[in-house]
Amino acid sequence: MQLAMRSRGLLVSPAWAAGVSFKGLSNNAEVSSPVHLEFAVEGMSVKPAAEGVQPNSGHFHVLLDTGATAAGEVLPFDATHLHYGKGQMSADVPLAPGTHQLTLQFANALHESYGPDLASTVTVT
Repeated sequence: MQLAMRSRGLLVSPAWAAGVSFKGLSNNAEVSSPVHLEFAVEGMSVKPAAEGVQPNSGHFHVLLDTGATAAGEVLPFDATHLHYGKGQMSADVPLAPGTHQLTLQFANALHESYGPDLASTVTVT
């Protein structure tokens, strides 16, 4: 996979495969609230958003009950788009009872999504 995205004039293109995942959380897992999530990324570096846009780097977002965001789109700041712009590698996320879709999305310092190639979705109950 090659990932390339133009961000304010900076082309981000790792020379190797990149991807994200929830560590230890499988699809259709039964969880309790708050659910402890651990984040992983390959082929990119995790950096706080305050450090600015840098090649092959970014931070995590958890999207609740929505899928991956298209490459280049800015992730909104709302109740369903949780931002971890300090470079956090884990979070405790409260969930209402029921089935939920959790999407881990990687984005640059401007919260511009790297797209579906740097997203991973699981369903939990």
